Amino acid sequence: MSAPQEAEAAQRGKTGWPQPAVIPSEEWISFRYRGKTLDEILSMSMDDFIKLLPARQRRSLRRGLKPEHRRLLEKIRKAKALAAQGKKVVIKTHCRDMIILPEMVGLTIQVYNGITWIPVFISPWHIGHYLGEFAVTAKPVQHGEPGLKATKSSLHIAAK
Repeated sequence: MSAPQEAEAAQRGKTGWPQPAVIPSEEWISFRYRGKTLDEILSMSMDDFIKLLPARQRRSLRRGLKPEHRRLLEKIRKAKALAAQGKKVVIKTHCRDMIILPEMVGLTIQVYNGITWIPVFISPWHIGHYLGEFAVTAKPVQHGEPGLKATKSSLHIAAK
């Protein structure tokens, strides 16, 4: 499949999937996570930041990152370095169980939901959540009217 065909197929796959709301960066000034501003969180060491997280995320990060998560962090750090040079890099991942860290804020990461890549723009309000929470795997069901866009079993309507 060529690149234009791939892009078209991806676009067709994205229609119908709920897209998360994007919070503009002007509103990031009012952000607080457990009483800390974004600048304070970014200047913290990883150990101090981990103490702020909820129990499940704290325990997961204290055990150490999985190899897939380490590779994703390396990609993120490279993308940030290239973004500083003015280049744009697409970050794609299957790591839905990766905890969103402060260094990811401001990036758009494409998360695989089992069918297509869903772009997730990371804002400060995403810190401490999992990437998979923002790439929904179940498309909302849109039922058709009986007889229109229906299967053969639902074609007939009761004549009451």
